Amino acid sequence: MASFYDARAIILWLFYRRFFKQKTGKINLRLHRFRYICANKNPDHDSINTFRKKFRAEISALFVQILLIAKASDILKMGTISLDGTKIKANASKHKALSYKHACQLEKQLKSEVEALLEMAEEADNTPFPDNFSIPDELTRREDRLRVIAQAKAQIERRADERHQHEQLEYEEKVARRDAIREAGGKPRGREPKAPETGARDKDQVNLTDPESRIMPKSGGDFEQAYNAQAAVEVNSGLIVEKHITQATNDKRQIIPTLAELATREAALGKINAILADTGYFSHANVLAVGMTNIIAYIAGKRDAHNRPLWERFKADEPKPEGEDVSELDLLRWRLQTQDGRAIYGKRKSTIEPTFGIIKEVMGYRQFLVRGVDAVSAEWDLLCIAFNLKRLFTLNASKGLKHLFFSLIIVQLRVKF
Repeated sequence: MASFYDARAIILWLFYRRFFKQKTGKINLRLHRFRYICANKNPDHDSINTFRKKFRAEISALFVQILLIAKASDILKMGTISLDGTKIKANASKHKALSYKHACQLEKQLKSEVEALLEMAEEADNTPFPDNFSIPDELTRREDRLRVIAQAKAQIERRADERHQHEQLEYEEKVARRDAIREAGGKPRGREPKAPETGARDKDQVNLTDPESRIMPKSGGDFEQAYNAQAAVEVNSGLIVEKHITQATNDKRQIIPTLAELATREAALGKINAILADTGYFSHANVLAVGMTNIIAYIAGKRDAHNRPLWERFKADEPKPEGEDVSELDLLRWRLQTQDGRAIYGKRKSTIEPTFGIIKEVMGYRQFLVRGVDAVSAEWDLLCIAFNLKRLFTLNASKGLKHLFFSLIIVQLRVKF
């Protein structure tokens, strides 16, 4: 059992060595402060990693504790949040991914080779083989590979079943909306939705190094083995108030989990009143879900062109739609065309985008160090905690509270040591 001072040293060095050290060749002046507080102790990476694994839940719980400190300091006042996601590379190579089509082809090839090896074994007495050729070793190698391929295929097929369930629900919702339009005497626009197909697809794949990671598109048109890291930032303070990891390649299903998590903290932190999100989060179901929570949605349905004409930028707002037939989607579209609505939505890029920029460029974090959703989620928790601490240091510099934060963290964990 680590002593209190050993635990304090590990906590402080954990934050300093991975997240507070800036990308620069100069000696960081914060180093001397950390060494002083840690009584000149410098735990090695094994101690830090062991501590992080053992107290993963306690460290993740610090996320809300730090937000409570920010609220008590009148820094955090829950209002408008900006939601977005970023792809962070997994601790795995995309070249270690196995597609379903290739897995089936390889399985067929290996099984035929096993049959051929068994036939060769029957004729081993009459057929000479090279000195370095061993039939038992070759059979064992292929049986091991067949076992891995079978596990990979089973996982791909399980994911395909889960995907089909989600696609079937979306299909039924689309059909129900179009039927409702027809019953009201209208004519649905667009093509009729197609029922989703069952079973795994040829391009479905699984990574053999980190099976829980996914191939995801990144800027520039390339793909990488990654996780989708979600974060919601309170617009005025710039603090991350919700974070989670998802294996989904797009963001469309992430609004509801975000709102559900924020709802669990309303008693302690307060309720948000508006949410900003880009086109990746737009769907009819998401707009309805936000409206049911009495939160104002600013979710872009399409990308606006740059350099809008002068008369469009300053034209008068259209009247607010009224009546029983007005839907949440109608209100959202009207809201985003008003001067006030566009100004509020414009805060999205200046709040959430800098957050990811600081994490990736300033803190230098572009790849997870661990594997698996649970371990990656804990890593993302730790990273968001570090970001909020950095942000609080900046906001509290003029108040003289900057030097209290590590002491407050230690108080939260002290019972465990």
